[in-house]
Amino acid sequence: MHTAKATKADAVPARPSTPSRWQAGWHTASRRIDSPNFGPRPEKANIDLIVLHSISLPPGQYGGPEIEAFFTNTLNWEAHPYFQQIRGMAVSAHFVIRRTGEVLQFVSCDDRAWHAGTSHYRGRDNCNDDSIGIELEGLEGNTFTHDQYTQLQKLCEDIAIAYPIAHFAGHEHIAPGRKQDPGSGFDWGFLQHKLGWPKHFFPTNAG
Repeated sequence: MHTAKATKADAVPARPSTPSRWQAGWHTASRRIDSPNFGPRPEKANIDLIVLHSISLPPGQYGGPEIEAFFTNTLNWEAHPYFQQIRGMAVSAHFVIRRTGEVLQFVSCDDRAWHAGTSHYRGRDNCNDDSIGIELEGLEGNTFTHDQYTQLQKLCEDIAIAYPIAHFAGHEHIAPGRKQDPGSGFDWGFLQHKLGWPKHFFPTNAG
C-alpha cells in the first residue's frame, strides 16, 4: 500500500485513516474478481491520478455478466455481433461500479491495470503506470445513476486514504480524440461538490 506524499496545499482533505479498508491494494468493501490482465507498476510510481471510464456490454445493455467475463478473458465472442469488435482484447480496470451501485474490483491498486491505453495527462505519458481506473456501467454520453455517484464518492474517499490522489480525469481527457467516455452525461461538477476536493484536481474542460 502506498502512503500519501502530496503537499498540504495539494492534498485531498484529511480523513481518519482506516487501514482495514485496504489489504495489499484490495478494497475490502468491494467484491473481488481477479483479472489476469495486469502487471507491475514502474518502480516508485506516484499513484496520484484517478481515471474515470464508462462501459456496457453489449453497448447500452446493463446488468449482465459480460463486463466481468471481458475483464477475466472468459467472454463468449460469439454471443453478440458487437463482441467481434473487441475479440481477443486483454483489458481490465481496477474497479467497476454497476448501475445498482455495486462495486467490483478486478486488480489490486498496487498493480497496473490495463484501462488507459495510449494516454497523456499532467505532463506524463502512459497513464496506466500511475493511475487507478474506475469504470461506471453506462454508455458514453448518457447519464449515470444516483447510486453510482454515491458509491463513486465513497470509493474515491477511500482511495485517497491510501494513495496521494491529486488529479481526476475521464478517459476522454487523457486520450482526447481517441476516447469519449464517460462523456457529456457525467456530471463532474456534482462529483466535485460531493467530494469537496479542490477544483484544480479536476479537468478544466470537464463537462
